[in-house]
Amino acid sequence: MPHSRALSSVRRMRRRHSSALIAAAAVTALLGPLAPAWAQAPDAEPQAQAQPLYLDAGQSTQRRVTDLLKRMTLEEKIGQMTQAERAAVADDPTKVKTQLLGSLLSGGGSTPATNTPAAWVEMVNTFQEQALQTRLKIPMIYGIDAVHGHGNVYGATVFPHNIGLGATRDPQLAERIGHATAEEVRATGIPWNFSPCVCVSRDERWGRTYESFGEDPALASRMSSIISGMQGNGPRRGYDDDEVLATAKHFAGDGGTRFDTATAEANKGKPWWEQKYTIDQGITVTGKSDFARLHLAPYGPALDRHDVGSVMPSFSSVDWTEDGLGNPTKMHANKDLLTGTLKGRMDFDGFVISDWEGIHQIPDPADPANGGLTAYKVRTGVNAGTDMFMEPNTSQQFQDLLLAEVKAGNVAMSRIDDAVARILTKKFELGLFENPYASADDIDQVGSRSHRALARSAVAKSQVLLKNSGRALPLGQKDSVYVAGRNADNLGNQAGGWTISWQGESGATIPGTSILDGIRQVAPKADITYSADGSAPVGDADSAVVVVGETPYAEGYGDVDGPECGWCGAANQEEKSLSLQAADQKVVDEVCAAVDTCVVLVVSGRPQIVADPKGRIDALVASWLPGSEGAGVADVLFGKQPFSGRLPLTWPASADQVPINVGDRDYKPAYPYGWGLRTGKPSSLDADSAALDRAQAAVLAGDAPADWAALIADAEQARMAGKSREASRLLARVSG
Repeated sequence: MPHSRALSSVRRMRRRHSSALIAAAAVTALLGPLAPAWAQAPDAEPQAQAQPLYLDAGQSTQRRVTDLLKRMTLEEKIGQMTQAERAAVADDPTKVKTQLLGSLLSGGGSTPATNTPAAWVEMVNTFQEQALQTRLKIPMIYGIDAVHGHGNVYGATVFPHNIGLGATRDPQLAERIGHATAEEVRATGIPWNFSPCVCVSRDERWGRTYESFGEDPALASRMSSIISGMQGNGPRRGYDDDEVLATAKHFAGDGGTRFDTATAEANKGKPWWEQKYTIDQGITVTGKSDFARLHLAPYGPALDRHDVGSVMPSFSSVDWTEDGLGNPTKMHANKDLLTGTLKGRMDFDGFVISDWEGIHQIPDPADPANGGLTAYKVRTGVNAGTDMFMEPNTSQQFQDLLLAEVKAGNVAMSRIDDAVARILTKKFELGLFENPYASADDIDQVGSRSHRALARSAVAKSQVLLKNSGRALPLGQKDSVYVAGRNADNLGNQAGGWTISWQGESGATIPGTSILDGIRQVAPKADITYSADGSAPVGDADSAVVVVGETPYAEGYGDVDGPECGWCGAANQEEKSLSLQAADQKVVDEVCAAVDTCVVLVVSGRPQIVADPKGRIDALVASWLPGSEGAGVADVLFGKQPFSGRLPLTWPASADQVPINVGDRDYKPAYPYGWGLRTGKPSSLDADSAALDRAQAAVLAGDAPADWAALIADAEQARMAGKSREASRLLARVSG
């Protein structure tokens, strides 16, 4: 086993085999005055009390759940179904106790006052103390969006976003990253991660494209191995203290929503706060068979192979073509899909957690203009199959409405009991009843050297070499290199959204290594000149590396032609596009015209159209959003590691082609799904990679058939589906 995991196992054994007295003393020492009564030294004459069955760790989880359910009042059960935001209770943590809250979360950018790992542990324990002062002492469960590492925590390792991981085609690497993320999340006292997104992105105008592993459901299915890294064998034998409950999201169809051209047109000229999302949280218009093939498919392995413990519904709606268009159903209200398909036909035995105020978006026929909570929305959401409700700032209102709906007979007690049983099962499996308080013992895991090394390796494997004329790459270790572009030395831009804050921020927002720092580190003997805007003289540089692309964004505000993030920094507010920003394109044009060898890196969450009418770009690289370890980009630039990534998305020739995906009839992109040139020794490549190399060589030599792009994309799709012979046959048609 990897060294880090072996060390974690030793730590687990050390803690698990300590006596109860030592465990209580450790909690007391850690929390001091925050420690609850049961963690203090016992009285001289303790009164003997019969221990409830649900507190007996020797009993089966099912028996413990059944026993606890019988003891709970309706109000206590509804409390377990309620999740509030930490900011709503931070000033008065006793609300956790008085509202009987079963869960808390941190949204993007919601952190303790001092954003350190130790402060996170202290904060979570403060809330947990209140939960344990309730009548039945049911521990609360804390959740967070650690979607590319523990990005809310300053100093954490920030891994490439999922789109970059999809480019690696390495499920084992994804699993290792899942475990590293879990180690860092659990080290800060949090046992639940709202990740991964197993969505299939079918339109790059979507602002969440980078949260997807790619456009092919077979690829997303393979990369769902990250779940096993997060959870280990938790659902089958209980979670260890370096594992977390994972969440597959967003069920289902969030990557297939239709771009709203009318909204895009209406947004023009309006202030940002009046503009609407153009594709995020929209409508997936589809037939049921296509929906199953494209959007339900990744949930199969997520549930069956990796036993994911929780699932989050999508904000989006689905409109079935079979019954005519114009009658979409919000996923949070879709009983057929949440209960009938997910919990029924797919046999999901975990629990469903709503997205942020997800049921608020359910239309209420009696009050269609109401964007908040109503009794109708609450009962519809519960009856549809959601078990826990993310009500960041309206938790009390939700509880009051649900209590009234149950008493009125509009929500059956059997539905309440089912929801609560599912939630309690995971709390028991996570060991929260035995070890409710977090330990600060493992905070050194956050941003550890081994995790950063893993991230650097992932960055290198995620880089996709789209073009390499005249073998421009790799660069020489002693070359004179001119580095330009706004994304060359900007950790915030290379980390993207969901980093420290929800939308992310441009600038030096996190500790790490920028791409420029990485170049200097990997090639210390090279003569490096840096100019962000390309205004400094190029001189006699042997080559140039121009690093351009996008600034950070997240859901909604990343939609092309959608609203800008008005409260974010100026860099975030630029209009989102599938083409380079004019200033970026200018740097590319001017620098590439001044050097013999020009390399362009695109740091972005989706493909970007880079104009090159005069053919001055010698090498073009899709660098995605690499995160905190920019040295991984430099590793492949200078040949320390080979280029090996493959496109997880089709790279369009123009923005007018979008949406464009593998399998389309008129498929003529700039670079097809699966494209990726290689560097390094050919002998090190496997048979599949060698076959792709031959096909790509034929394309570059002008010897490939006219439909070469479709053949390469279809071959990669076949390979991801495990059809190696079919893939080889298709590639052979390209290479001749």
